[in-house]
Amino acid sequence: MPTLIFIGEIRNSSKNLALHNQVPGIFTSPLNIPRAYNSMQSLFLETTLVILEELSIQCHPVLYDNYDWSNVGVIFWNKGGQIETRQELTNLLGATYAAILFLGGSNASAVQSVVAVERTVFYRERAAGMYSELPYAFAHVAVETIYVAIQTFIYTLLLYSMIGYEWEVDKFFYFYYFIFMCFTYFSMYGMMVVALTPGHQIAAIVMSFFLSFWNLFSGFLIPRPLIPVWWRWYYWGSPVAWTIYGIFASQFADKKTILHVPDAPSTTVDVFLKKDFGYDHDFLIPVVLAHVGWVLLFFFVFAYGIKFLNFQRR
Repeated sequence: MPTLIFIGEIRNSSKNLALHNQVPGIFTSPLNIPRAYNSMQSLFLETTLVILEELSIQCHPVLYDNYDWSNVGVIFWNKGGQIETRQELTNLLGATYAAILFLGGSNASAVQSVVAVERTVFYRERAAGMYSELPYAFAHVAVETIYVAIQTFIYTLLLYSMIGYEWEVDKFFYFYYFIFMCFTYFSMYGMMVVALTPGHQIAAIVMSFFLSFWNLFSGFLIPRPLIPVWWRWYYWGSPVAWTIYGIFASQFADKKTILHVPDAPSTTVDVFLKKDFGYDHDFLIPVVLAHVGWVLLFFFVFAYGIKFLNFQRR
């Protein structure tokens, strides 16, 4: 017996009736699709399925982006070994600032439209019982981390060799770690803002508002010792400042070479960085741990927004 499906305004027109024939043998018994179990096995399986889905539909132009970002290395070609004057050291600080803020900001902007579109699909798939919120959040972060890791590896090789930093194992891995964590927390930040707002247009406005403060208190435009004490807390609340601190302190804060400062007696590089910029090589371990904290903070807020906030309009 055919089943009647009512479509549209059935009261106004009888033409909005549709016949839906049941096919014998198909869906004759209710499907038993269990929802998310409270177990690590279910979480792992659902996360794996979402990762495979994300990898199949999402693609970032990694090589194109790194080709574009290599312009930073061309501008500051072989400047890593030229630190005899204050201006040369400031030029390298500017290279670090540009590589972190502008390229990290592009990561945060690029991921927002992707997350906004996929969130709409997630609402439908969650309603169908395909997977729950936490596997989706874990899978999304895992996929973004894979892209960021490849992106950072190519970018680090290009920038590190083109600027001419010292080829030492600890300094190279410090550089890779801080760039990787920087791009990761920028991606997490872009995803978090989308999860907390109705759409990527509003998310872009909110993101740019906070990025302006991150830029101002990054330690490049105004060094930390020159920031008023009552505003200095925002320096420590800016993840960009932590990344610049980590990269610059790991590369130069242990150098004992003579640095010529105009209208001031000559000093060594490590003393100058500690006095004028507040960079101390012995503070690197807390800087490393702080990057993990920023990534976890943005991730958990993103997962909270996905789980508890619903901006679906139907």
